[in-house]
Amino acid sequence: MTEFSLDALLTDIETLVCCESPSSDLDAVAHSAEVLADLGKALLGVEPERIVLDGRTHLRWRFGDGPARVLLLGHHDTVWPMGSLETHPFSVADGVLRGPGCFDMKAGVVMALHAAAALPHRAGLSILVTGDEELGSPSSRALIEEEARGCEATFVLEASADGGAIKTRRKGVSHYRIEVTGRAAHAGLEPEKGINAGIEIAHQMLAVAALADPECGTSVVPTVLSAGTTVNTVPAAAAVDVNVRVWDEEEQLRVDRAVRALQPVLADAQVRISGGINRPSLDAASSAALFGLARELSAEMGLRKPTEAAVGGASDGNYTAGLGVPTLDGLGAVGGGAHSDHEHVLIEELPWRTTLLFALVENVLAKGSPSIPVNPAENSGQSRQCLSGASRERIVP
Repeated sequence: MTEFSLDALLTDIETLVCCESPSSDLDAVAHSAEVLADLGKALLGVEPERIVLDGRTHLRWRFGDGPARVLLLGHHDTVWPMGSLETHPFSVADGVLRGPGCFDMKAGVVMALHAAAALPHRAGLSILVTGDEELGSPSSRALIEEEARGCEATFVLEASADGGAIKTRRKGVSHYRIEVTGRAAHAGLEPEKGINAGIEIAHQMLAVAALADPECGTSVVPTVLSAGTTVNTVPAAAAVDVNVRVWDEEEQLRVDRAVRALQPVLADAQVRISGGINRPSLDAASSAALFGLARELSAEMGLRKPTEAAVGGASDGNYTAGLGVPTLDGLGAVGGGAHSDHEHVLIEELPWRTTLLFALVENVLAKGSPSIPVNPAENSGQSRQCLSGASRERIVP
């Protein structure tokens, strides 16, 4: 059984964590990519491709002359602003590693590189580390789908779920913006001459919130809200952003149709709908075969038995699963507190998780993707079609 040095893993994680890389700072992300490229070259012996899209730097390593068969997928950007190391310094104490972005997901990126470096044969392997995942992957989505298409497996190095569980289901995500145009008027002298966009947006918020279906796990949540300009003016404009999470394509399309069918309630108000489906869901059928393989390999190597979890958050694994590529997510660090002050990694989990990842990649490269070990009748029935994330707009008079 291949074993991995905890000291070596910790050293490389420290290098990445101590290079701050907030998604919104293009220079910081570019610098992080260079630090990561140097680390990867030291481990893998080759330079990565540097792919800059819309100013954001992504890295890709490809091995062998043929098409990619296995994709290791991660990101090196974080939600933490520059200067976070001053208030949240890198540290390792009492078995816990801390630092901005350590759990989500710089430890996972290091695990991927170490696992790949240990492979006796890498032909057919591709490693893609993007720089804009925390923004919703606006520039890297097409790159991810291009790299994953035709692969036999995608392994996503996002952090684990609670207790180290591998993520075998993820909800799909849609984002909408509802904008209302009314008519301004003096709120004290002649309010009747106005069309109150604030009242109209309130009607629209109630309408979209009613589309939620808790029994199906569908949430439809109005989030960022704005309306009005001054305290004595009938609001002429208002807007609200809406976040949608669903378990399957049917629900995603139901909500999409309903949002686009919204009509104004107040006479002469206008409602404009923009946005749309961002990520398809990662369903159980997409991950079942690979999770079964993870359990089988763990038993053979005497590793602890992996557990699984379904989570509401999305990742780039949603995109690969949407293409019909078998996808296993949450293979990265065990810990908690992503995006929060208590973000941390449990260091004792790092070596065996890296060993499991190594075994998964080696097995698929040698033997091909495993068959799905479930009854088709138990599958969610979700289509393998990759849903369009393109923004569409409609104005209702």
